[in-house]
Amino acid sequence: MATTVATTSIPQFNGLRSSISSAPVKSLVSVQPMRRKGNGALGARCGDFIGSPTNLIMVTSTSLMLFAGRFGLAPSANRKSTAGLKLEIRDSGLQTGDPAGFTLADTLACGSVGHIIGVGVVLGLKNIGAL
Repeated sequence: MATTVATTSIPQFNGLRSSISSAPVKSLVSVQPMRRKGNGALGARCGDFIGSPTNLIMVTSTSLMLFAGRFGLAPSANRKSTAGLKLEIRDSGLQTGDPAGFTLADTLACGSVGHIIGVGVVLGLKNIGAL
C-alpha cells in the first residue's frame, strides 16, 4: 500500500470572504488507477436483460392486466365495480375510439397495476431465492 503526501490549499471562510491557506495534508490512502466497467453513461448492455426471468415476469404481468382491463375482466373508467364485485357499465364521458371503450386513463391505470403486481412477484421470488 503506497502512501502519498499531498499539499493542497484548503479554503477557510470568515464571513463572506474566503482566505486560502496552504497547509500540507497527509493522506494514508493508496492511489490506484481507475478501472472502466462498460461503455460509460451512454453504454447499455441489453443482452443480460432481454429474455431474463425478471423481464418475462414484468411483460407477462403488465400484459395480463392490460388484457383484463381491455376485455372487461377488471374495473375501468366505463365499468365500475359494485359491492358484490360485479362490473356495471356506465358512461364516464371520456371519448375513445376503442369499440370496448378502453381509454387512455384505463391504459395507464392497468399498466401501473400490472407493474405493481410484477414488482411484487419479482421481489417475492428474489426473497425466497427462486430468482
